[in-house]
Amino acid sequence: MNLSLLSWCVIVLAALAANLPFLNQQLFGLLPLSRSTSYRKPVWLRLLELVSLYLLVGVVARLLESSLGNSFAQTWEFYAVTACLFLVLAYPGYVIRYLRKQVR
Repeated sequence: MNLSLLSWCVIVLAALAANLPFLNQQLFGLLPLSRSTSYRKPVWLRLLELVSLYLLVGVVARLLESSLGNSFAQTWEFYAVTACLFLVLAYPGYVIRYLRKQVR
């Protein structure tokens, strides 16, 4: 596969994964937490899910990088920048969940 195509696949995967905790009431979009329709997932669980998905996307990116050839060692600066980028990618989901006016 082309390196550019894999890079875009990782970016799209990161954007989808970053918004997943905010766009549904299920754990990782798969496991229902409550049968009640009025249940709202707590913020701490959304943040825990966000960190877990960041790590999962990092593992997928690392596997794709190693499938192309040598994988490079990264320092803390790389992880700080990618974590901040992941939070920026999560902003649309945050806005939809918490800042949008709820019409009822």
